[in-house]
Parts: sequence; structure tokens; C-alpha cells
Amino acid sequence: MSETSVEICRGDLDQDVFDAVILGAGITGLVSASILQDLGCRKIAVVDEFEKLGGNHIDRAINGYTFDIGSLIFQDDSPLLKHFPELLEHYVPIKPTWGKLTPQGGVTSYPLSIKDDIFGSGLWVVLRVGLSVAVSRLLRRRIENARDFARYWIGDFLLKRSGLESYMRRFFGIPAENVDLQFAEKRMLWIKEHATPKVLFRGMRRHRSAGPKNRQLARPREGYNALYAVAAEKLRGRGATFMLGQQIKSITKSDGRFDVVLNGSRITASRVISTIPINRALALCSLNMDPHLSSVTLISLYFSFSGNRGFDYSILYNFAHDGAWKRLTMYSDFYGRVEDREYFGVEVIASHAGDDLAIAEEDFRSHVTKNKLFAGDLVCEGNQIVPCAYPIYTGQAHLRVAEALMHLRNFGIESFGRQGGFDYQPTARVSTQNAEAHLMPAGGARTGN
Repeated sequence: MSETSVEICRGDLDQDVFDAVILGAGITGLVSASILQDLGCRKIAVVDEFEKLGGNHIDRAINGYTFDIGSLIFQDDSPLLKHFPELLEHYVPIKPTWGKLTPQGGVTSYPLSIKDDIFGSGLWVVLRVGLSVAVSRLLRRRIENARDFARYWIGDFLLKRSGLESYMRRFFGIPAENVDLQFAEKRMLWIKEHATPKVLFRGMRRHRSAGPKNRQLARPREGYNALYAVAAEKLRGRGATFMLGQQIKSITKSDGRFDVVLNGSRITASRVISTIPINRALALCSLNMDPHLSSVTLISLYFSFSGNRGFDYSILYNFAHDGAWKRLTMYSDFYGRVEDREYFGVEVIASHAGDDLAIAEEDFRSHVTKNKLFAGDLVCEGNQIVPCAYPIYTGQAHLRVAEALMHLRNFGIESFGRQGGFDYQPTARVSTQNAEAHLMPAGGARTGN
């Protein structure tokens, strides 16, 4: 960002003229508004077609339960709290644990259990894992996709035996061999880390895990809106205007100013920040380019339960070779039971269930029954479909993203974030750091651990 960026923020003070317009009221949009205010912007409009704040952080209150979509877990040392320290008192301190359902029908620690996936399975399995890794290191020197990346570090045998290959297919929505290497290198380094001799040796002996040094937090029991309303109130106090539930019709540019046409109204600004999907931003600006970027459509199933669930972890991933669901989160572990019933949410890639809610539910019920999980009274309390949940990286998507962002940049639109940059961002920490990197002057970015 140039030294003149702060001056660009200073514009007219007419009612519908703003220093900057931010498209999208998710974490990236909220943090962007905070940064621009710190840089001197006096009037900012935050526009979103959703009725609520938080973007894809969506909650659903059903029959006394509160379910949600999006990143549930935050940390008390997150850079997000440097922008909005008022949020800290609203979080719920938690101690989450992560497990996985294995192809062998057992439940063990996520993502790889050295004890159970390797050393606990007998000498023959240990030898096969070692041989497979050696063959992969010697023969697979050319790594072209996410599957190649995983095979190189842990070998083909462990990739299949651990169920990681099956989980990768569920996460991406497509086979791992169709997923770009750039994504694997960026978001799957934990595979490389688990394959080091130090980690493998540690798996052979008993040791006490140090655990995370930061404190783990969850959104308030009432839902995300109770959290992000606090951030919005701070931003309003500093001059921001929120326009929620507003359909954006078009964006045009004339004499260095942008006109953003909404439902029956028009706002003007000298600067536009976009955190909405790239395809949508291109269309709004009438930029005739289709980058052919695909995103995952997610089905969320919401259940309550009474009985023996069959595992102790608060978050469980499906590494089995069958079953469409990819992850479940036991909200009742964090917020307590409701009328003595546990409750949880299940994530399913829509295409893996024929884009059908009924099929997704039936597949989950059948699969957990087969694996002796949730023995008791399992009730589906509701469901939700979320388009554009996160990006799919295939066919050298990073090159098409770069071209699309160049078109938007040449038009004058600053586009970044999970949606605006087609950038998979797993946590609020990463989203905050990404916004800081794009907007703050060199040397002035806030950073987190």
C-alpha cells in the first residue's frame, strides 16, 4: 500500500458519499473496516447481502439448541482481538479435542496417530509403512498434486491405511490427484511435519503433550451475531455504516470514484474493498471474464442425541473409506446439554450426497450405525445448505485467480480474503493477518503468533 493510501481515504462527507465501501461483513470485512479507520477513513460503508454479520459464520437456533457453520474455535492471542479486544469477554473458554473415525472402524487422535496408525498395528504394518515411504521418496520425485505431496511424505500404504486419502476427497469435494500442488504446499504442511524422524520416534514412546499455549475459545452460546454485533458497534462508534440485507446491483467507476448501486439506492466512494466471491465482484463491475473458479457447497445437518455416542472427542473427522460426512462438532461439549440431550452439527459436501438433504441425513445415520456410534435416540433438528463455503483448488486455479484479481485491481477494486482472494483461510487468525497484509503500510502490520 502506498504512502498516499491514507489520503485516498479522506473524501466527501455528503450523506451517500463515503471514504470507502467494503463489500462483505465477515471477519475480513470487519477487520478491513478497523484497519481503514486506523488509517484515517472517517466514513466507511460495510455492505452485505446477508441479513447478519459474520459472512459464512452462521448460527441456527432450533428448539433450544444453537448450531453453527464456520470456524468455531478462536484463540485468546489471535490478532483479531487486537482490533476488537471487546470480543474477549464474550467468548466461551473451551478445551477441544480432535479425533478421527478410521477405516478399521476405530476412533483415534486426529490427524495421524503414530501409535494406532503405525506402531500399534504390528511389525508387518510398520515394515510396510517404512518400505512405502522409502519407495515414495526414491521414485516420486516429481510432485504435481495434493495426492503426490501426501504420498511423498507418508507413502502410499499409510495414505490409504490411515484414511487420509478418503478424507482428502471429502474435504476437497474431488479426488486429491485433481487438487493443485500449490494448495497442498500451503495448507497441508502438517503431513510433512508428522513424517519427520523426530515425530515418528516420539510416537514410539509415552510422552506428555505440552498442549496449546494459547487459550481456546468458542463463540457465545447465543451465536455469532452476539459476538460480531460487539465489533460492529465499535466500528459504528468510529463512523462506519452497516447496510445488511442489501442486494448489490452494479459497480461503476467515473472520475476516480465508484458508484455502488444497491436496492433502490446508490452510494459513492473513492475506494472499494471486496471480500465477496471473485466471480460475483467481476460480474458487478461488468468485467467480462469467467475465471471458472469452483467452490464447495456444504450441507450442515443439526442433531440432538441421547444415549452412548461411542467416542470422547469433541470434534470427529471421518477418515473411513465410506460415508459422505466429513466432520462433526459436539457443541454440547462446549455449551452443556439441553434437557439432558447432547447436540452436534455434521458437515457434508453437497455433491457427495447428490445435493440432497434427505440423502445426506440417511447416509450419516447409516454410517454411524455401521460404526457403532450414536447408539440411542438420534434426532435431526434441522439442516442448512451453504454455497461458496470454501474454494476448490484444481486446474492451476492460482493462475486464474491471479488473472481475475489483476482485472479487478486494474478496475480499482481491492479484492482479498477467503472469498475475495479465493484463499482457503481456516481460522480467524489467518483472515485477520491476510487483511492486515493487504491494507496496512509496510512495517505497520499487526501480527499474531
